[in-house]
Amino acid sequence: MGFAECFARSPLLLMEGALGERLKREYRLSFDEQIAMAALIESELGCRALEQLWGGYMAVAARYGLPFLATTPTRRANRERMARAGRNGELIQKNVAFLCGVRERRAAGCEMYIGGLMGCRGDAYTGAEAMDTEEARFFHLWQARLFAEAGADFLYAGIMPTLPEALGMAQAMAETGLPYLLSFTIQGDGRLIDGSSIHEAIVRIDGGVSAPPVCYLSNCVHPAIVYEALSRPWNRTEAVRERFLGIQANTSPLPLAELDGAAELHSAEPEPFAADMSRLHREMGLKLFGGCCGTDDRHMEAVARMLIRGEESGPGDTCQAL
Repeated sequence: MGFAECFARSPLLLMEGALGERLKREYRLSFDEQIAMAALIESELGCRALEQLWGGYMAVAARYGLPFLATTPTRRANRERMARAGRNGELIQKNVAFLCGVRERRAAGCEMYIGGLMGCRGDAYTGAEAMDTEEARFFHLWQARLFAEAGADFLYAGIMPTLPEALGMAQAMAETGLPYLLSFTIQGDGRLIDGSSIHEAIVRIDGGVSAPPVCYLSNCVHPAIVYEALSRPWNRTEAVRERFLGIQANTSPLPLAELDGAAELHSAEPEPFAADMSRLHREMGLKLFGGCCGTDDRHMEAVARMLIRGEESGPGDTCQAL
């Protein structure tokens, strides 16, 4: 069963929790200045650390019978940054192959889908260096095609701050024929960094691509902020309700400007965090849940447990394992 069909059938799906912060703080790993985590698979310690983190999240998904989504750590591995780092497309293929190997070794009892993670060209939190739509389509198509050739199950555009670049990204992803997810950088006012409302972004992108995203979501944001954003009158629409279906959340409700580059990790206890995530499922209809900065196995365990406890259909109704 393919990813798009499983997504359509499943009342709940689980994404991975934090990788970057845990790799730095728990494993003391340093990242490449240009391509961040994408080169970690070239070291034994990097491979071991990534597999251990993914393995923990996979175990949570398996315990609760939830389909599991993991993405390659390649948000910064775009064409421009790869060239600066003296790299080529082979590194994208290696990242997909490594994650496929993790699935083969550890996915017993867990239905797992592998995503190729992409991101905006510039700053995801400020929108600096954002591109127009046509420039973005051309720029991101290079990476999208590499993921398709490498055998990714889906594509995932993380924290896109501006509508024009998000539309160009979506056009590039759609061109590959792979199903894809598109995530916005959103604020409590219910808008992207460039001022576009979530509703406007969804309508514009759905109407401007050959194949629309499987769904829209947000990442690197606290669930309470997403709840506030979705509660704004301009986002209380059928388009948002039907198409904005996920979150990959961090545990701090502080504004992005305060969190970006913070010396200390802002975290929270698993149960209150999970309660905020559960409210998004119960009241806003979200069904795809993952973690970002501040989360670990404990947070994802609490989220899965609380979602299943409140899900009348129960874990047995999710689509069957591959």
